[in-house]
Amino acid sequence: MKGGMDMKGEMQKVFISEADQYLFSQATHYDIYKKLGAHLSCEDGQEGMFFGVWAPNASQVHVIGSFNGWDESAHPMEKLGPVGIWGKFIPGVGTGEMYKFLITAQDGRKLYKADPFANFAEYRPGTASITTDLNGFVWEDGKWMEARDGKDMKKEPMAIYECHVGSFMKHPDGKEGFYNYRLFADRLVEYLKEMKYTHVELMGILEHPFDGSWGYQVTGYYAPTSRYGEPKDFMYLVNELHKAGVGVILDWVPAHFATDAHGLAEFDGQCIFEHPDPRLGSHPDWGTKIFNYGKLEVKNFLIANVLFWLREFHVDGIRVDAVASMLYLDYGKQDGQWVPNKFGGRENLEAIEFFKHLNSVVRGTYPGFLTIAEESTAWPNVSGEIGGEGLGFTFKWNMGWMHDFCEYMKLDPIYRKGSHNTMTFAMSYNEYENYILPLSHDEVVHLKCSMVNKMPGYSVDKYANLRVGYTYMFGHSGKKLLFMGQDFGQEREWSEARELDWFLLGEKNNQGMKAYVKELLELYRAYPALYEIDDDWAGFEWMNADDAEYSVYSFVRRASKGNKCLLFVLNMTPVKREEYRVPVPDGARKKKFRLLLNSDEERFGGFGNEISKEIAPEEEACQGHDYSIALDLPPLGAAVFVFEEAAEKEQGSRKKEKAAGQSGVEEKSNAKKGN
Repeated sequence: MKGGMDMKGEMQKVFISEADQYLFSQATHYDIYKKLGAHLSCEDGQEGMFFGVWAPNASQVHVIGSFNGWDESAHPMEKLGPVGIWGKFIPGVGTGEMYKFLITAQDGRKLYKADPFANFAEYRPGTASITTDLNGFVWEDGKWMEARDGKDMKKEPMAIYECHVGSFMKHPDGKEGFYNYRLFADRLVEYLKEMKYTHVELMGILEHPFDGSWGYQVTGYYAPTSRYGEPKDFMYLVNELHKAGVGVILDWVPAHFATDAHGLAEFDGQCIFEHPDPRLGSHPDWGTKIFNYGKLEVKNFLIANVLFWLREFHVDGIRVDAVASMLYLDYGKQDGQWVPNKFGGRENLEAIEFFKHLNSVVRGTYPGFLTIAEESTAWPNVSGEIGGEGLGFTFKWNMGWMHDFCEYMKLDPIYRKGSHNTMTFAMSYNEYENYILPLSHDEVVHLKCSMVNKMPGYSVDKYANLRVGYTYMFGHSGKKLLFMGQDFGQEREWSEARELDWFLLGEKNNQGMKAYVKELLELYRAYPALYEIDDDWAGFEWMNADDAEYSVYSFVRRASKGNKCLLFVLNMTPVKREEYRVPVPDGARKKKFRLLLNSDEERFGGFGNEISKEIAPEEEACQGHDYSIALDLPPLGAAVFVFEEAAEKEQGSRKKEKAAGQSGVEEKSNAKKGN
């Protein structure tokens, strides 16, 4: 049952029992969002709205709204028990009514607060909550949901399109240029299907007052922002994405929240959502409040929030923002601005326990649901198993890889040989986590330049650099994430105030970049070798990681079953490498290497340097391998080949033959020495 409706869609009575209050106080009431907030209800034959709010330190709470002329005395609420939950049924109130909670603090102050559990909010700059009903939407994504729950996403392709709804595209007739979720669904689904992304990560969906925060300073955790429509409009967007085979990940922000007067800060006159000690409850750099993870009701608020989006809106995962700021008590703080834990350390023990609780409940109940940590340090076992020493996330953003990639690709090619190991370093720790390789919005703002303008050289060089860089990304172990616009070569930095520069698709370089990224996405999804084994050396092998002089990298990707492997060869300089020799695995010495992708083709914006469509290995030793291939490698060019590797038995027998042969040579040599 949802809210005040039974299985037949008939209105029922909503009330908060002693059991509800007890479970909430123990952080185990995972349906609390069906009780707190505003819900259609029927009492004594009268239909209306039941309001519930947690305000343990309030001396009195009233419901005020458009239905009572904002009369501050018309509807006092009743305190239901020692936990501090207040309730009130008001007959005759339906959906679409604005309301707030008028909280009288113990010192007499009057606080006008939006509902922390509201499902809909007034369009900014308005700050009222709006009554609504989440029942009645007809979902058509049953097949998607059933299939999702049966997948192990660590072994599936994941190519994520990070998207900010308000600036993806502007509607000429929309309010402030915003698309409604329903109209936006058509535009987004069309693009994602064309490009072959598997998931979309939506920024700024949780209600927030300031556009410039990009949705990372939240006031309404239980409401999709009204900038783009009503809650059922957002349901429509998710439904359409699922029907198109695209998963939906939400940016989720449990690290901190906005300090706006109508929000969670000092909600009942005292700090109930944040820690009362500012050294634990405030971010000095961000000007935000930090949740008190040691408070059970706060933990319940956050964990139930994830389940709310999962159950009511069918989202497939969350990307958890700023995890490092939660794990470290001294994050972004100077001496004297933080308090050590009980052992004298900087680790936030309560946040650690919160993450374990969150992932055990959410992922333990819904194994197909993704929890992704944006964690920027070397904290161990972020994606460790649930119930173990780890935090239990499905994936961790590989921020180290992102930093190394951007720093290397920005270099003038003449200096790249001095930083050659920057691009190989990430594989040295790849086995320790389940990683996503992110090139996110954070990398294309605040004077960091767009991805294409990070690249050195003239315009044509920039695009060639980015093509070879993206090829490295798609070949490297780890799932993929690209921020919107970077797949067609957006040249300006991103701004939430304007749409992407779609007009650039009239230019050859941008047409070529879009076509190339689409080809990479198709390749990625077509070959299990590129995604099935991302956390083990069984899925990745360097052919040559040490050619710093030429700044060329070559490696092989493998799947667990079948023998179709891919060979990547990447030239990071603007110099053509003729007859460049690449070692090949022993199991492929008698196999043909068929070209799948050449980044220098004219259709991608390249110069049209050709690479042989099929190359046979030659018995010429290279980098410790007996066989190798030779190819003309274009300047700033990438080549991807597919080949079949011999079965393990055949490879094993060859190794034995080789060992026996070597042994015979050694015996003859020893015999000569004996003579």
